[in-house]
Amino acid sequence: MLQSLLRPVRRLSLWLVVPITAALFLEVCLHLYYYHVPIPDHELDTPFFTSCQEPDLSPSTPRENAVLVMLARNSELKKAKITIESIERSFNRWYNYPIVFLNDEPWSQEFVRQLNETSKGKASFEVIPKGQWTFPEWVDAESARQSMKQQGQRGIPHGGDEGTIICAGFTLEFYQLEALKKYKWYWRLEPDVEFSCSITYDPFVQMAKNKHVYGFTIALWEVGTTCPSLFRNVVNWMEQHEIKPSDLWKATMEGSWMPYPFRKLMSLLPHRDRRGDAWSLCHYWSNFEIADMDFFRSRQYQTLFEYLDGKEGFYYERWGDAAVHSLAVAMLLKPEKVHHFEDFGYRHGNFYQCPANAPGGQLPESERLGKATLPKGNPEVEGGIGCRCQCDRRPHGGRNFSGYCMTLQQPNSRERPWLAWFLQDRSMWRVRVLVFGAVCGCAVLGVRCWLSRWSRRIIIGVVVMLGLAVFLNTMSRIM
Repeated sequence: MLQSLLRPVRRLSLWLVVPITAALFLEVCLHLYYYHVPIPDHELDTPFFTSCQEPDLSPSTPRENAVLVMLARNSELKKAKITIESIERSFNRWYNYPIVFLNDEPWSQEFVRQLNETSKGKASFEVIPKGQWTFPEWVDAESARQSMKQQGQRGIPHGGDEGTIICAGFTLEFYQLEALKKYKWYWRLEPDVEFSCSITYDPFVQMAKNKHVYGFTIALWEVGTTCPSLFRNVVNWMEQHEIKPSDLWKATMEGSWMPYPFRKLMSLLPHRDRRGDAWSLCHYWSNFEIADMDFFRSRQYQTLFEYLDGKEGFYYERWGDAAVHSLAVAMLLKPEKVHHFEDFGYRHGNFYQCPANAPGGQLPESERLGKATLPKGNPEVEGGIGCRCQCDRRPHGGRNFSGYCMTLQQPNSRERPWLAWFLQDRSMWRVRVLVFGAVCGCAVLGVRCWLSRWSRRIIIGVVVMLGLAVFLNTMSRIM
């Protein structure tokens, strides 16, 4: 009796559930498609060269108005020397670009002596004015220090280090220093980095020739706890200035899977815009940058920086220069203005990239390159693009392969997965798969108990399709 009374309710529920579910699913798909980035019909960002070149040492060869810049302290003498020895051996012994060292305190005589010797006299040593290496006048210094202390207690990387936090704010406007105003291009160096390939061409000349503005080697995830409100503030500024999202901006985004209107609730979470969509936290690692300083000197970037500086997040949340630079680049530049130096071998800490050596392209008889840099134990590999790379054979786990952040930061590439617009994700993808699987399992059990045979088949079919989409997402992350 009870079963016969409930049968019409089941049928009514089916006619309501199926179209509502389908409509919500379609709405989510259309929303995610907003972040679709067209795959180009050819590679838009290729290496400038894919083998060793004879360095052009002719005095008549034009050079760019460029400088190598390192922010260091006297206590980092040994690490700074490692970097300069590496860049001189790999690049600057041929091209002789000047090097500017920046410090917030007077340089020690020993630092100046040793680094002058290492850089063959091409270095200058500048002291940052006190007014540019301190809290701005509108920031309560004592309150900011207390916030920094709390950040350190919570385990936020460098959260308790006042010098690191002030440094991050300074590096966002270092290009305004008097010592750097005469230069257009800069190559940022940091203590204790190594270049494991010979760089036999002039990257400044090639960047200018190809009309690039910003170059990077490694892209990875930002630590979310360091900048919970940064993205929302950047988006607010973007909307105030009516800046239309570029393909590069869309590539850094992660569309919400929540259907409308529930998606709006996601905007209450960190790293979300008012629509509920998230920043993927992917950013360019700024300890290596080759860039046109005119971009950072532009009124548009200056306005953005002043807006963010007024929010005080550099001091109360530990916003980093890498995240701000990356969001500014994604927002204000077209994808083809950004170049990945994938032919560079580069290491900083545990992260690195090191390409395979180009077959037949190592110029073993070159007198200018010499015999000392010939690769030992690093064979030439088909498809390799490196020049005399001396990779240290580290296991995968750094950035020696095209990882997820690298893929989403390069809408110029044909290798970008075609489902990336629909299946965007970051390090929480495993959790999403587990939660989605659990929900689907519960749904299947409920369907079996409630609906007719054909209805169950329809619903299970939809669940299987969604499961397949998640599987494809998983495979695109692994492969």
